[in-house]
Amino acid sequence: MITIRPLALLATLLLPLGKSHAAEPFIEKQPLFTVGEDPAFNIYHIPGIVVTANGTVLAWCEARKGGGDWSDIRILLRRSTDHGKTWSAPKSIVDVPGPKQKNPFALRLKNVDKTQVTYNNPVLIADKDGTVHMVFCLEYERAFYQRSTDDGLTWSAPTEITATFDAFKKDYGWKVLATGPNHSIQLKTGRLVVPVWLSTGEGGNAHRPSVTATVYSDDAGKTWKRGAEVPQEGMQLNEVQVAETADGSLYLNSRRWRSGAPLRKVSWSQDGGATWAKATEDAALPEPVCQGSLLSATAGGKTTIFFLNPAGKNRANGTFRRSEDGGKTWAESTLLFPGPFAYSSMAQVGADVGVLYEPASNTIVLYRTITGTQLEGK
Repeated sequence: MITIRPLALLATLLLPLGKSHAAEPFIEKQPLFTVGEDPAFNIYHIPGIVVTANGTVLAWCEARKGGGDWSDIRILLRRSTDHGKTWSAPKSIVDVPGPKQKNPFALRLKNVDKTQVTYNNPVLIADKDGTVHMVFCLEYERAFYQRSTDDGLTWSAPTEITATFDAFKKDYGWKVLATGPNHSIQLKTGRLVVPVWLSTGEGGNAHRPSVTATVYSDDAGKTWKRGAEVPQEGMQLNEVQVAETADGSLYLNSRRWRSGAPLRKVSWSQDGGATWAKATEDAALPEPVCQGSLLSATAGGKTTIFFLNPAGKNRANGTFRRSEDGGKTWAESTLLFPGPFAYSSMAQVGADVGVLYEPASNTIVLYRTITGTQLEGK
């Protein structure tokens, strides 16, 4: 991740999802997190959004005191039980008890305060049984799991699962660990899959070089196993998303980390993330080194993958794309958010798509868009 200036995250319930647009979008804007309302935080970053089995919309982000990736960071969550029209107050939802030690690789950097606590890269999964699973990191070094059985109102005590990630060290001696970021997924089989990236911490704000991989759980989050690294010869990948395709395979989409062509890197898995095909570049998906978001949903009777990212040389021009063949080709491209646009997250909200995203200012805003084309299944 890259340190950026104070920004805005916007939630949007949208969107032109099918081939035909029956009506122009109607947009309703509403602030969610605004810098200045809580003087403790001066940056909101790393947005995420999911919808629970009961229809509650959960929106979260990193709330930063100081701004950098290694600063004092808390995870804030807001809830909506009316499809995003009204929201609960922001609430901090992670707290690991006991002493906390700064990652030694962070202390090599300038202006890192060893007394500050960094919670990073929260990933939520909305289980079809109503549970909300959550994996997050502490100091880019330890990983934890917790769950909610009441739509995000309360959370279980965090359980450390760093040992799952330590299993990668025999193949890749990582020093810096991050999940996602953003939401992750539950497969049709019930498996929970979380994409991750790992770094030896030697450069790039201790985030480079880096590789991507997956971890998964087949027992509703009780235990976690490592999958495989994504073969990525000559590339550096991080900040990664996954989606399930119509045939049950997994599609992985990652940003590049300041190497190679300015294109998204992609891979597929035929075994639920246990192994991955060699990463390739998608010539149809340009990017400026920034996170992008994925969503798999049913529209027009077809399982469709939607992708959203800033599609240019800079973090601007949020572009929404649609694939009906599991990410191999992109049938449609729509410039939805002209102007500043950075990180984003998407979820199905009723028959629409909800988007939480960052423009380059200092507010998190809700956008609600209604179109003639509807998603199916919720």
